[in-house]
Amino acid sequence: MTLEFNTRVGDIPVYPAAATYAFEGELVKLASNETPWAPHPQVLEAIESALRSLNRYPDPAKSRLRQRISERTGVPTGRITVGNGSCEILLSAAETMLEPGAEIVYAWPSFSMYPHLAAMTGARAVTVPLDAEGRHDLEAMAREVTAATRILIVCNPNNPTATALPPAAIDAFVADLPRHVAVILDEAYVEFSTLQDPDDSLDLLERHPNLVLLRTFSKVYGLCGLRVGYALGSEDFRLALDRIRQPFSVNALAQAAAAEALGHQDEVERRVERTAVERMHVETALAERGLGTTDSQANFSWVSVGDRDEGEIVRGLAERGVIVREGTALGEAGYLRVTYGTREENDRFLAALDDLL
Repeated sequence: MTLEFNTRVGDIPVYPAAATYAFEGELVKLASNETPWAPHPQVLEAIESALRSLNRYPDPAKSRLRQRISERTGVPTGRITVGNGSCEILLSAAETMLEPGAEIVYAWPSFSMYPHLAAMTGARAVTVPLDAEGRHDLEAMAREVTAATRILIVCNPNNPTATALPPAAIDAFVADLPRHVAVILDEAYVEFSTLQDPDDSLDLLERHPNLVLLRTFSKVYGLCGLRVGYALGSEDFRLALDRIRQPFSVNALAQAAAAEALGHQDEVERRVERTAVERMHVETALAERGLGTTDSQANFSWVSVGDRDEGEIVRGLAERGVIVREGTALGEAGYLRVTYGTREENDRFLAALDDLL
């Protein structure tokens, strides 16, 4: 007798996590859009301090962290949802809003978690191609909205194409959508965008009660290993998600680290500046090698390899100790997604690429 699973389980795609390869020497990890810099020293101190009370459950309300987020953003604590990474918030939003007969709209290629949301709930996924520059085609997305649409997601800057739209374009787009549609603006990389200050999109919340801003501590704050993200939206949104999530979903170390990290915006600015320098360095070098990229507003490049075999390039780079992502796994063949590392790491990538090309 074999186990019987929900029929939807087979429809859920396997998340395309980056692979690790055996090699000699130090691995250059440019595959997962991580920051190459360790957390701020005082963040590490906050984590170490929290270690002493691991015999206690974490605060289920995430009170201190929500208060810090409120102080940083001006959004009341009742409208702040904290999750075990932004992925938990996405999955929980799907569980509370989607069901058979409902629809979710998102662009493609985009963040690899989005296809999970319809598959796990039995809803219908409506995917809209990006425009010729790899950006969201908002007009085309608006045309796909129906009475059955419950969620529409805009990833800005978009993963994996690194492109972004200015807040004014998002503002006009959301204003024209029906208010029954929850618009999730996924801003995991917003700090890196040159098209806006991260605070600019906060103003949209007051004009659009159906808008949710989704952010993370995994990227610019360098806390991937602790998994903590947050959403800014309505209080109803927070209460609905809290009803269906497991208790204590965000661990004590993550809460302590994120609360402390918010107090070091000067460090955030330094990381953004260093990333911008490396972005220019890498993209200039790629252009010199005849490889085109989209207009990156993130901490990675979406690199066109033309008629070359992207799989061969990824494997060749891995053999040289450099890990990047294959475009096919992320939704579009003929591309590589390459995160910006330190100058030494980026130069190792470029040298390994020269070996191959």
